[in-house]
Amino acid sequence: MAAISASQVKELRERTGLGMMECKKALTEAGGDIETAIENLRKNSGLKAAKKAGRTAAEGAIVTRVADDGSYGVMVEINSETDFVARDDNFVAFANKVTDAFFTAKSEDVAAIMEGDLEGDRELLVQKIGENISVRRCVVVEAANQGGSLVGAYVHSSRIGVLTVLNGGTAEAARDVAMHAAALNPAVALPENMPQDKLDAEKAIIMAQPDMAGKPEQIAEKMVQGRLKKYLAENSLVEQAFVKDPNQTVAEYVKAAGGEVLGFTRFEVGEGIEKEEVDFAQEVMEQAKRS
Repeated sequence: MAAISASQVKELRERTGLGMMECKKALTEAGGDIETAIENLRKNSGLKAAKKAGRTAAEGAIVTRVADDGSYGVMVEINSETDFVARDDNFVAFANKVTDAFFTAKSEDVAAIMEGDLEGDRELLVQKIGENISVRRCVVVEAANQGGSLVGAYVHSSRIGVLTVLNGGTAEAARDVAMHAAALNPAVALPENMPQDKLDAEKAIIMAQPDMAGKPEQIAEKMVQGRLKKYLAENSLVEQAFVKDPNQTVAEYVKAAGGEVLGFTRFEVGEGIEKEEVDFAQEVMEQAKRS
């Protein structure tokens, strides 16, 4: 049996982040060969990662990349189980590496991008950190074919990300509009983009309000249209009061910068994921009973 030196254990710990005893065991089983030990650990981590894959990962980070010429951008959501891990340097490095891969490939195909080395990196990270880590989704946003259009991006505290597309304008304006959308979360970019079912639902709410009772049909319809117009103004990006200058709308701000808003895409960490409620006190009690 090969003798395992302290320096070998130290190197394996630095490269994997695992505990001393686990590193020593892996080196012993690999006959002192560090690369073989890492390979075996990666194989083993696949089992550990599989066990953790059923656990809800609803925290994490949003990462964006935009081409220098503004011609396209990508936005990726990478999830962890806790916000604490989402701030870990190893998680951040992995998230950036994954986003770079999507950006280079100009692809939204998570399965294809994660094949091979990146999936191996994810499994190692799961083993090292002890949480389920997953790459949930990616969007690629391209500038319109018309000349002068560009993509802008903004990420707030790694939790909310927005990609915007302007026709004309400046990179600063594109970023400012993305910042606005991150803050106010508009439903659509333009009033005409609002789905009919949402308008119908809002109209039903308006019609059920007490002050609508007994109104003549023509007056009621005028009131409904007025309130629908207000609803669209409040929920359409271009008609909202610009967050950095409420005296003008977003459309007016962008027009002053020489452009117009074409669209936006907004990601928020964990949106749509049903979080599992964990009773930690009960979990500790159950564990105590088993030990």
